[in-house]
Amino acid sequence: MTIIEPLEQELVVLLDERREPIGSAPKATVHTTSTALHLAFSCHVLDDDGRMLVTRRALSKVAWPGVWTNSCCGHPAPGESMEAAVRRRLQHELGAEVGQLELALPDFAYRAVDASGIVENEVCPVFVARVVGALDPDPTEVAEWQWVEPDQLLAGIRATPWAFSPWLVLQAEQLPALVGAP
Repeated sequence: MTIIEPLEQELVVLLDERREPIGSAPKATVHTTSTALHLAFSCHVLDDDGRMLVTRRALSKVAWPGVWTNSCCGHPAPGESMEAAVRRRLQHELGAEVGQLELALPDFAYRAVDASGIVENEVCPVFVARVVGALDPDPTEVAEWQWVEPDQLLAGIRATPWAFSPWLVLQAEQLPALVGAP
């Protein structure tokens, strides 16, 4: 008889007001109407032509289902390097391998409340990566995806910010790949 171990529960790193780690908690219990400050990351993926990958969050997502957002987001596990976490989530969400990975906004943080009352409260360094090979997005994470020119993305965000995740709207005004767009 084979005993199948349950999948490890995904943990997030909790932070104090000085942004120092103070412990961890299961991801499933952290995102609520009173979400504790925790560590996360965002990643914007570029192709060889300089286009940015935007994704539409799966409709089954707890927070911001169906909105357009950056390429990938996630949380480093306790003790996991941020770069390893970004690469792990890119593989999980997008089936993507990336080459170059650059920290673009090291101090980005935000707090936002979605229509259902779920709060995001994250210290969320932002990365930019170059994709290597084809994508194979996980439909439980990504409903749709599209490669877009940075100037078109910035114009879309400015015209209809409500159609995008709040973190993407905030990052767009700071991210060098977009700020340089006309």
